[in-house]
Amino acid sequence: MFYALSWFVIFSLLALWSLAAWAMNAVAVWTVSSAGTLTGAASGVEGLRLPEWLAPWVPPEIVQAMTSVLSGLAPVVETLLQAAPALAGGLTIATWVIWGLGSALLVLLGAGLHLFIAMWRRRGGGSGPQPAPEVAA
Repeated sequence: MFYALSWFVIFSLLALWSLAAWAMNAVAVWTVSSAGTLTGAASGVEGLRLPEWLAPWVPPEIVQAMTSVLSGLAPVVETLLQAAPALAGGLTIATWVIWGLGSALLVLLGAGLHLFIAMWRRRGGGSGPQPAPEVAA
């Protein structure tokens, strides 16, 4: 009974792990594939300003330095967004490699539980009713 219960739990966890990996892969591939449509979004960095309530507390030199850093990063971000759809294939491979490692760990956990139950039953912990000891008359 314990063997069946432990393997049922392991296979249920494996099914949940597989579903989670598939869903995360689908969302990640969709996100990466759609990233190419965001080109031009990084060019609006020059229009960023501090909120009115924060402006008196930040020195103008820091604001100017941050604006120049962000405007320098805009072309890099633009290039990464254009190259992102090409990463979808590698992302799929990475996802399924991680899925395979997790699945192997779950199967090893199941084997460990199986061995633990076998050792527990062998020591008399779950072997059912024991024969009555013989009494000398």
